[in-house]
Amino acid sequence: MREIEAHEITETVARLAREANVFLGEDVLAHLRLARLEEPSPVGQEVLDQILQNAEIAARTGLPLCQDTGYAVVYLDVGQDVHIVGGDLTTAVNEGIRRGYREGYLRKSIVNHPFSTRDNTKDNTPCVLHTEIVPGNQVKITVMPKGGGCENMSYLKMLTPSAGRQGVVDFVVESVDMSGGNPCPPVIVGVGIGGTSDQAMAIAKRALLREVGKPNADPEVADLEQEILRKVNALGLGPMALGGRTTALAVHVETYPAHIASMPVAVNLQCHSARWKSATL
Repeated sequence: MREIEAHEITETVARLAREANVFLGEDVLAHLRLARLEEPSPVGQEVLDQILQNAEIAARTGLPLCQDTGYAVVYLDVGQDVHIVGGDLTTAVNEGIRRGYREGYLRKSIVNHPFSTRDNTKDNTPCVLHTEIVPGNQVKITVMPKGGGCENMSYLKMLTPSAGRQGVVDFVVESVDMSGGNPCPPVIVGVGIGGTSDQAMAIAKRALLREVGKPNADPEVADLEQEILRKVNALGLGPMALGGRTTALAVHVETYPAHIASMPVAVNLQCHSARWKSATL
């Protein structure tokens, strides 16, 4: 049994929260540059130029990529041969978010009593924490700041099995179309198919953590991703929905076994500032 101190979790989460809000991943940047080369719309080209310039300025100055520094979504893949010592794991993670947002001068966006007083917690906690027990003696930590504009454009539909593949395609494309400029396109489209309603939503969001454009290992699912991407980019929304063909950089689909009477489909959109960072202890 390997022991990991709780303060190591806190320090790592704090660092990842700061880095995720400042440094855009190389996979995202590569797809944005390619989109700029292939975008036919002059306005779309200008928007993509501004997005790329913004990323360069953020990395150079240490300023956040976006003023909305997001709801902190944290994924922990905890090895079953790990023992956390010196403190509570959830407390350690939230302390990391608290420190990271304070030390990074990141906007605090989380409110209590969301249906009434909406008083700000003033430290961007609590995070949304997803924990999975995995083989091994390591802990993988991923911090994904999720902006409100793209998170608001989340969708779930409990399709019947008779809807089939075409029903999935139609629903996802319609969801992106209805979202318009709200999620700040070009987006990454996370899609979860199967499980229960909550599982479909969970795997749709986790799909956003895949390297941008890396196809699903299942050829049938990979083909579905490409079909949806083609149809999304044929909508004509373009960068920031000002026209063009770069509405999405990628579509990532994840699936899970479903009940014989159900076919849940969830859509979770990520804005062009597709921020997340990981570390393994």
